Amino acid sequence: MNTMAEARFQTQQRSSQDGRETSLWSSGFGMKLEAVTPFLGKYRPFVGRCCQTCTPKSWESLFHRSIMDLGFCNVILVKEDNTRFRGWLVRRLCYFLWSLEQHIPPCQDASQKIMESTGVRNVISGRAPGGAGEGPVPSHVKKEVQRILGHIQAPPRPFLLRLFSWALLRFLNCLFLNVQLYRGQMKMVHKAAQAGSPLVFLSTHKSVLDGILLPFVLLSQGVGVLRVAWDPRTCSPTLRALLKKLGGLFLPPEANLSLDTPEGVLARAVVHATVEQLLASRQPLLIFLEEPPGVRGPRLSALGLSWLGLVVQAVQAGIIPDALLVPVAVTYDLVPEASHDACHALVPLGLWTGLLAVLRSLRRWGCSRRVCVRVHLAQPFSLQEYTINARSCWGSRQTLEQLLQPIVLGQCTAVPDTEKEQEWTPVTGPLLALRQEDQLLVRRLSWHVLNASVASSAVMSTAIMATLLLFRHQKLLGEFSWLTEETLLRGFDVGFSGQLRCLLRHTLSLLRPHVALLRIQQGDLLVVPRPGPGLTSLARLSAELLPAFLSEAVGACAVRGLLAGRVPPEGPWELQGIELLSQKELYCQILLLLHLLPQDLLLLQPCQSSYCYCQEVLDRLIQCGLLVAEETPGSQPACDTGRQRLSAKLLWKLSGDFTDSDSDDFEVAEGRYFRLSQQSRCPDFFLFLCRLLSPVLKAFAQAAAFLHRGQLPDTESGYAEQLFQFLQATAQEEGLFECADPNLAISAIWTFRDLGVLQQMPGPTGPVLHLSQAFASRESQEKLGQFIRQFICS
Repeated sequence: MNTMAEARFQTQQRSSQDGRETSLWSSGFGMKLEAVTPFLGKYRPFVGRCCQTCTPKSWESLFHRSIMDLGFCNVILVKEDNTRFRGWLVRRLCYFLWSLEQHIPPCQDASQKIMESTGVRNVISGRAPGGAGEGPVPSHVKKEVQRILGHIQAPPRPFLLRLFSWALLRFLNCLFLNVQLYRGQMKMVHKAAQAGSPLVFLSTHKSVLDGILLPFVLLSQGVGVLRVAWDPRTCSPTLRALLKKLGGLFLPPEANLSLDTPEGVLARAVVHATVEQLLASRQPLLIFLEEPPGVRGPRLSALGLSWLGLVVQAVQAGIIPDALLVPVAVTYDLVPEASHDACHALVPLGLWTGLLAVLRSLRRWGCSRRVCVRVHLAQPFSLQEYTINARSCWGSRQTLEQLLQPIVLGQCTAVPDTEKEQEWTPVTGPLLALRQEDQLLVRRLSWHVLNASVASSAVMSTAIMATLLLFRHQKLLGEFSWLTEETLLRGFDVGFSGQLRCLLRHTLSLLRPHVALLRIQQGDLLVVPRPGPGLTSLARLSAELLPAFLSEAVGACAVRGLLAGRVPPEGPWELQGIELLSQKELYCQILLLLHLLPQDLLLLQPCQSSYCYCQEVLDRLIQCGLLVAEETPGSQPACDTGRQRLSAKLLWKLSGDFTDSDSDDFEVAEGRYFRLSQQSRCPDFFLFLCRLLSPVLKAFAQAAAFLHRGQLPDTESGYAEQLFQFLQATAQEEGLFECADPNLAISAIWTFRDLGVLQQMPGPTGPVLHLSQAFASRESQEKLGQFIRQFICS
């Protein structure tokens, strides 16, 4: 915890200190990088390509090589050149003139078309006297429809939109240094929109500002007025009324009622008709697939799934021939309202409360801690094409209890070659009205889009700096350049560039509340992470780097688990490199870790089998130099394919094949062996990869140790509070502050519930958690702890 990282800041360059500067910030590859560039070679990496397995036509047709030559634009940088006028007065009124020149298409009141839609009329006719369209429609039913429609939306007001755009432009310039958008990604979206299908933007949800930032960005780029599906829990009635006039959509509370309730049937019919009308008129729609920031719960939003289900149902019903889905992500150096209170996002935000929050943000951030923002638009793809191709990739799945519990308890050693079924997001609202097959389609589509959104997100400088500080690296200048280069080598983009010293100075100024800066001799600076909440905040920031190194981190922890029973963890690296690791053992160990880690963390594509991912993990470990192939005496070299008989068995098969024939490859791989590389940089890199997953694994291990201390039975929220307090107490004793996160406590409880450690039983006031009979003894609990701890590298 008290390990210090050393960085050198010197404003005046002195020739006598050149040698010392090189030793402080030369990268691990021996390259002296005075400036950080966001690309390797001639072009920056283009991220966010759609899935070639599920949407091959979109992958080929909706991408253009020319977009890689385009640069970035700062959306909030508006000058005289951005208007049609010139002069000294224009330079002072450019924000206002720019907002007046934005193209806002006329928005007609579609209430009459919604009232006359087939679904709504069928429901009204069924509720009218005589039924089936006989007799007059009661006026109170029409009023009920109008009331529900008024709760969902209101016609956008062009004048209010222009006024809000002008005020938001001034606010964003005070809050952010820049809001960068890649012109190539925007050009790709424009070309996709020319096909005539409506655009549906599916976004991550890092900040409350996302809901107003994304419509502003897309309106400024000529996409049109974006209709945003807001969460009604986060807005007061006054704020909801304002947001509806700016294009917001809200799901009525009656839509969450049971399927046989007349009020629920009518509300869902009106919501269906509203979405169908929006898509038919080609109005762009924005849906957040993640829960609002600060909410304890699953990563996938139940509300987002409901809105996406409405879009899928409209395409399947033939209301529109197709819709183009665009994964979106917004990344910040630091989220402006980054307050991780227990339930701050569940408190409705009022209009005056929001204005006070704006003033506080301007006061706290506007002067010295302005951050950079990147908006990412991944490659659009056809919903119709995905619906047709994705169903062919579905295979049988088993629960975590069926897959892991016998192995944890030592009842068997064979790892089942099947996929894990793990869904934490409840099915609510309009999604309940869909068939079981369509519900599964919406869920897997959401994971696909979320995977694309995260993969297209740039890694910001604060994430790299937090990782280096958290893992106690000693030379910040050199390690920052090395980690940036490693991120780019893995096909991920970075959201920064420029002089290295300026970047570090800016990053440390943003992290100032979480670190202590101590000036020592000759201008050197000691950077010390603050214990307690400071380390927890750094751990949250470093988690943004995990997707870039996830495959290697899973592989490194699997290797650690394989060596746990052979070599002591504190043994020298040379001793661990002596051990032979068979490819079959590596596959099995990777599968065990994949089953243990939650889907919310892995974000694996549903069309990719676990076996294919195991092979990808192994390939990554070989490419980064951690594993070296070992040819055993008398065995056939791995590169020798001349003696293999093609007549006995085909040597290829489709990557999406989910049949049981995958297990044959385990037998082929049984004779292949690997060793840990003995290069000088491998021990540190191996430890770095293992530490990326250490917060979640250590939280799971502490949750296993807490089983005999916790007070059960208890409600889920009550037991989560017990576990969180235990994590905080352990952090104070052992310094593991990165594990003291309420979201990790919730994740551990849900994983143990799927594993069969905890059982959910009905109670008088709701579901209650009990300790299962299989893990009631201390011996079985200790086995669970040992199973988890084998993947942790101390």
